[in-house]
Amino acid sequence: MAKPANVPSPAPDTESPAQPVAVPLGVDNPLALDRQLCFALYQATNRITRAYRPLLDALGLTYPQYLALMVLWEGAPLTVGDLGSRLDLDSGTLTPLLKRMEAAGLVARRRDPADERRVLVDLTPAAWALRDKALAVPGAMLCRFPVPLDEVADLRDRLHQLAAALGEG
Repeated sequence: MAKPANVPSPAPDTESPAQPVAVPLGVDNPLALDRQLCFALYQATNRITRAYRPLLDALGLTYPQYLALMVLWEGAPLTVGDLGSRLDLDSGTLTPLLKRMEAAGLVARRRDPADERRVLVDLTPAAWALRDKALAVPGAMLCRFPVPLDEVADLRDRLHQLAAALGEG
């Protein structure tokens, strides 16, 4: 729907430190949803997560649990803080996730004997046994991508670069 003629354009925001960037030539509507990088990432993330669902359902895992296990399989035990940093999750999100994983018998939490203020997260034997089954998941997912594997790897690397450039903001 077109903007009604009697609606004024918003005044420029002179108090904001970030000023608008010039719109590239040929872009009719810079607010068009399909032109937004954030939406393309959001849509791809949702579809990839849905594609994981049947593979992870067979393992009895949710996608966040799978991500946490992958980090822990790389180097458990980890402190809750280190795990949260690797997953880019705050404690308000990570703590309930770990409680569910503990209830499912996948992780055990304990105080760090070297520093009682820190909590360590370790894998249970059940989680280690699940690792063997989870080894098939990455390959099964790669088979679902309709582009060459080198393009998938390039996209992954570029997204890591983008995330690093944006920082933890």
